[in-house]
Amino acid sequence: MTAAKTAVRATEERKPGVRELAAQATRESILKAAIKVFAKNGFDGGRVEQISKAAKSYDRMIYYYFGSKEGLYIAALEEIYRRFNDAESELHLDESKPREALRAVIRFMWSYYLKHPEFITLLNTENLHRGKHIAKSPTAKEYSSPAVGVIERVLHTGATQGLFRADLTARDLYLTIAGLCYFYLSNRFTLSAFLGEDLEAPSALQQWQAHVIDTVERAVAPAMAAVSVTSKGNGHG
Repeated sequence: MTAAKTAVRATEERKPGVRELAAQATRESILKAAIKVFAKNGFDGGRVEQISKAAKSYDRMIYYYFGSKEGLYIAALEEIYRRFNDAESELHLDESKPREALRAVIRFMWSYYLKHPEFITLLNTENLHRGKHIAKSPTAKEYSSPAVGVIERVLHTGATQGLFRADLTARDLYLTIAGLCYFYLSNRFTLSAFLGEDLEAPSALQQWQAHVIDTVERAVAPAMAAVSVTSKGNGHG
């Protein structure tokens, strides 16, 4: 084979890779734009032409890669869950120290919600639709397993060491942590007006994070330890 033919063949072999990378970049650009548009305008208010313009692409590419506006919206929901899981997977927990590990998980969830408002706004939007779109996702349930699994391992180690109650489930504790963090941040604007204080102030955010950690630690503590902590908190210990 001549050098020229070898060069041509090598070029032809590279082309599929280049096309694949270009297609992936286009898809990711559309998805990134969709998350922003849907987070700002909701599912009903987010228009395909807005998304294609923000992605510097074309309407037809959205239908090519995602099938429909709803298909793109579902992919956007899947993507924000994937991002959360990817970020959580980077946590380096020392599960032999369950108290410290649990605090780290709480701090992670709190800071992630705080730094990624699109996560909260998209979930709020989907809850207004009663979860009918995410229910169509074939991968939705997969995203809860890693988050709950981390807490399950920490709980198990803590219970084995006698530091945590043995009757708690990882699901319940996950919902407790998520609820305490999510409710505050998703409602901080209306609650600031209602309570007459700035819940976005750095001191207020720091105080609530500390409160969540304290609340969860009391919830997981064995009965006698919980009584002792409560007594000290009330000035009786």
